[in-house]
Amino acid sequence: MIVSATEATAPQRPPRIGLVDTARGAALIAMATYHFSWDLEFMGYLQPGTAETGWLKIYARAIATTFLFIVGISLVLSSRPEIRWPSFWKRFAMVAGAAVVISAATRYFVPGEWIYFGILHSIAALSLIGVAFLRLPLPVTLLVTLALFVAWIVDAFVMPGVLDTHLFDPKYLAWLGFAATPDRSNDFVPLFPWATPFFLGMSLARLSFRTKLPQRLASLGTGGTWLARLGRHSLAFYLIHQPVLIAIAYGLTFIIAPPKPDPAATYLRQCNTSCTVEQGEALCRSFCQCTLDQLQAQQLLTPFQTGAVKADDERIMVLATQCSAEIEPAPQSQPEPQQ
Repeated sequence: MIVSATEATAPQRPPRIGLVDTARGAALIAMATYHFSWDLEFMGYLQPGTAETGWLKIYARAIATTFLFIVGISLVLSSRPEIRWPSFWKRFAMVAGAAVVISAATRYFVPGEWIYFGILHSIAALSLIGVAFLRLPLPVTLLVTLALFVAWIVDAFVMPGVLDTHLFDPKYLAWLGFAATPDRSNDFVPLFPWATPFFLGMSLARLSFRTKLPQRLASLGTGGTWLARLGRHSLAFYLIHQPVLIAIAYGLTFIIAPPKPDPAATYLRQCNTSCTVEQGEALCRSFCQCTLDQLQAQQLLTPFQTGAVKADDERIMVLATQCSAEIEPAPQSQPEPQQ
């Protein structure tokens, strides 16, 4: 068989890297374990707010970071030697369609905390943005990656919340990531700062093609492991795992009844979770403890948690104002009914 010089020098599709599939599969398992903690909380086995605080909060963010980093890598790998538009649009349609299904389902079942821009929405939006950057010079992608990383460091550690503004609070703008007090959602992954790991994955993948790293990683194998096979079906796993886990958690209630929650601990967790969206953690701890003491002293805690006494009740507003006055600077958050 005679191979022409043009065919011999044509860019080849990179080999499938089993390590990427394995990492994606491991991230899926980690995601499922986190979601199961949320399910156990929903069924009453864990205190309200447990899945949104402490090490579980860090765990959830680490999982989301890993997913978006891998998505950035995968977009580059799937677009070599050139973008295969039919495959790209097929993947995009599947992810975007699944995001719409998730929004519709959660809007029906949990209207107060429905998912209007979760991880799938973010992946769909970043895929469109990322495919545009694939056609731009690598230095442009590197510069944007650096800018995002610096902005994240400043906003998270140097001057917390400096980029946030109430102008972005409405849902149609909150997805950009600059809302000061976005509406609560069971899964909120706005473009900022979550575009950072995505662009980092894209940058490192594009840089790797200037070396022999992709071929070396592909030579390691690992593509036949069960984690790798799972990683190749990530969307199906994402859509199926939560109904299965909820069914398991619900089934446990017929075997081992969940413990009755401590009303005071429940109030503190929910108050702190709501308050820290807008205020600092230290201020919120003081504010929530003060309002708890006042509610208990006035025998309003149980009526407040059951909804018999609403947040706009004059007694609730007065004690919240009193507690706010004791804290400098006074937090703006008011306690909400703990149904």
